[in-house]
Order: sequence, then C-alpha cells, then structure tokens
Amino acid sequence: MWLTTQEGFKQINELGISRIPFLFILSYDKTKIFARALDDLDDDIQYKLEEWRNYPVQKREKNFTFSKSPVSFLQYKKAFEHILVEIRSGNTYLLNLTFQTPVESNLNLKEIFSYAKAKFKLYFKGEFICFSPERFVDIKENTIATYPMKGTIDANLPNAERTILNDQKEMAEHVMIVDLMRNDLGIVGSSVKVDRFRYVEKIKAGQKELLQVSSKITAALPENWKDNIGTLLDKLSPAGSITGTPKRSTIHIINKTENYDRGFYTGIFGVFDGQELRSGVMIRFMEEKKGKLVYKSGGGITIDSDAISEYNELSDKIYLPF
Repeated sequence: MWLTTQEGFKQINELGISRIPFLFILSYDKTKIFARALDDLDDDIQYKLEEWRNYPVQKREKNFTFSKSPVSFLQYKKAFEHILVEIRSGNTYLLNLTFQTPVESNLNLKEIFSYAKAKFKLYFKGEFICFSPERFVDIKENTIATYPMKGTIDANLPNAERTILNDQKEMAEHVMIVDLMRNDLGIVGSSVKVDRFRYVEKIKAGQKELLQVSSKITAALPENWKDNIGTLLDKLSPAGSITGTPKRSTIHIINKTENYDRGFYTGIFGVFDGQELRSGVMIRFMEEKKGKLVYKSGGGITIDSDAISEYNELSDKIYLPF
C-alpha cells in the first residue's frame, strides 16, 4: 500500500501523465507515499479539499467528551531552549517545534473526522485523520499558488486582529516563511509574486475561536506540469510552514530535537482531478496507536519567541473543531 520515495513520486508522475484523477498522501519525511486513482479508492479512505469530497456530510447528533494531557512545560522548555541555542548559532532562524499529546474522547477517529469542520480533511483506514485549515499548493491552469500560515491568536482577546498583525515576533516569523515559500516556488516556476500578504482568517478551535494569519504566493508553471506532478511535489515538500528556514539545516535540527516520529503529521495530501490540483498540509492531526488516541501539534520558534506563549499555542491547537 505504501510506496517508497522513488516509487511514490514515479507513480504520481504516471497518473498525471495519464490525466487520471487521483489522491496522493506524503509522509512528512516522504518515505511513505500513497498514490491511487480516485475510482480505485477503498471505502475507508475519505477526503475533503474545500468542496471536493468523496463522502456525505454528517451532522453530529451526540454529545462528546475530549481531554488532553500535553507534555509538561519543563520538558517543552528544555527543547525550546535547545532551539534558541541553534538560532543563536546561526543554524536556523525559524523552526517549527512539535510534540505529541495523548488525548481521550468518547468518539472514534471516523466519528471525529465526520463531524469536524475544516477546509481540508483526510481519513485513512482508521489509522489517522487530519482536519486542517492550511492549504499547501493548488494549481489551476498553469498557475501554482501556496498559502503559508504563520501566526495564531485567540480571537476573543481584545483587539486580537490588530495585536497579531502588529506583533513584531509574529511579523518576523511570517516574513521568513513567505520568503522561504517564494524561493520554493521559484524552483518549480517563474514570475513568483506575493498576491496577498498577512491576511487574517477565523477558525473554530473547540470551545474557542482562533485567528490565523496567511499569505498567498503564486508562480507560473510550464505548460507540461501535469506530466511532472510527482517531481514538482518532491521539490516543494516538506512544507516550509511546518519546517522552518533555512529548510535543510532546520529539518536536521528538528530530527535531533523532537523525541518522536512525525509520521504523516505535517505531511501533505491532495487530489488531482485531471485538470487541477488541490492539496493541504496535514496539521490538526490525530492518530490511533495501540488503541490510544494521539494528537500532534506545535508552532514556530524564533529568537524573539516566549516559551510560555509557545507552549500555550501548542496546547490551544489540540481541539476538536465541532
């Protein structure tokens, strides 16, 4: 079922060349890849990319319970301080630090997936789900667009939008990711430009609402891009918004610092419908391990980051979006 890096991107290229609509899933490190025609998908693989979906809408008709047991602040702070050492040494400027959190609910993964409200959703065979607010790239005609998301604040705080947009730490973090994604699109396309810079969207996060800050960056692709979808995705992944900058050295630091395997968390999934491509970053992610639910979350660290604020952000991102 899972293809290797080489097999996976080759399969994606072949499906694109044939103009066959297909679903693809990439693990964070790209060592596990799924690529299969939409007509051949098993019933226990379901997706949603905005209005594209292969399952009926379901309304939640029962109450739910949800609790979380995040890593201790002391453990978080130890990793946080290690990242600051790397930043001061010039090895990274922005790094997305993540942890896994045991969670409990009276709902199973399929129920959570069915009821969750999000633009990008994936359910894979009872193993994992995501209900992500973040696009990765979309391609329409010969234009590729990416939408890096950096900056989160509780929407109910006084003057929340003004506060997040005027926060110098958040601004610096966002500028670095926009610059990274401009460079990434420049690898596969031309005429790169920032169409929208730091716009704010509201998302439901359990009992509270969050404001998330995004930008839109576009580039022109060669007319034969459909023949090279796998190659294109390989060059662009993993997503800069969930690694950091510079990407290569930052990924190395992540691998040394995080005490677990991200797996499919912060990977990418998407659909090519024969003409257009849509994809999302697999954040807001839950998986089942040995009968237990695990939630994975994190946030970007810069030289100006505050450990308590970042720890609280990690916890705030652990929710069910009902």
